[in-house]
Parts: sequence; C-alpha cells; structure tokens
Amino acid sequence: KIILIILALLSLFGVYTDVKAKESVTIPKNAVRFRILANSNSPRDQKIKEDVKKRMQKELYDLLKESRNIRQTRKIIKGNMNNFNNILKEEMKDKSYSYKINYGMNYFPLKKYKGITYDAGYYESLLVTLGEGKGNNWWCVLFPPFCLMEAEENKNESKVEYKSFIKDIIEKYFNK
Repeated sequence: KIILIILALLSLFGVYTDVKAKESVTIPKNAVRFRILANSNSPRDQKIKEDVKKRMQKELYDLLKESRNIRQTRKIIKGNMNNFNNILKEEMKDKSYSYKINYGMNYFPLKKYKGITYDAGYYESLLVTLGEGKGNNWWCVLFPPFCLMEAEENKNESKVEYKSFIKDIIEKYFNK
C-alpha cells in the first residue's frame, strides 16, 4: 500500500512538472489559425463577435471535418472565401459597421490562456475584423483541427465522464 501511495504521488509530481514545462507554446508552422476581432468591448459588439464566431465555426467545421492535411485545408478555405463573405454579409446586415475578411499571414499578439503562453508572431490564418477591430478577440486553430473539435463537441452536446486513474487505484486498494 505504501508503494502504491508513493507511486501515485510521483505520478502527480510528474504531471505537475510536465505542465510547468509547457508554459510557453509555439504554434507549429504548419498550422492554420482562425481569429475574429470585435469592433469594441461593448456588450453589443462582443455579442456580435460571438454570433459571428458560432456561425463561422459551424461552417468551417462542416467544410473541414474531412480535411486530412494542411494543403486540403488551405484549398478548402481559399475556395470558400466568397461563401464566408456571404455569411458575414448576412450576419452584419443590420449592424452599424463593416467587416473585413482576410486569409494569409496575420499578426497575433502574445496570448496567455489557462497557464499557457502562446508566442506572438505572424501566422497563417483566416482573419475576420468587425468594424474597427479594437475589441477583444477570439481565436482557435483550424489545422490541426482544435477548434473544429470544439464545434463538434458543441454540436453533439454529449455528456463526458472524467475519471481519475489515481483515485480509482486508491479506491480499489485502500477502500476494502
């Protein structure tokens, strides 16, 4: 029992030090990001950004769910720029400001999220700028499809059950 406790503690320490080692992350060069810049930080402008995000994310998921490599992803995005523009035109038709959409190398500032620092730099990306683009932004990675997995999770709305391996061991061997 003591050996199992020591192993469990060492495992926890290993996970903790592994997380600390990953504080700074560089997005791989073969990644494609997606970013939406809100007009401002007003509640109205942030709501518009969220509405655009939901609509674009769903569309991108539907288009890219079968993409297997970055070349396919690029081709699909480039081939659907008119489609994306039409979506934005529809979403922004009753709004008091314009929008821009760009696919190419776009600047991303340093970002800290959930204890991880994402380096600043120019990244291949689909960028939507709403109005002046001076508000908080939302971004994700289209390839590899990290934000598309989020869209799939939201689409399915399935319940996920998380289990603790260490808790299971302790219950199995110490709660008899």
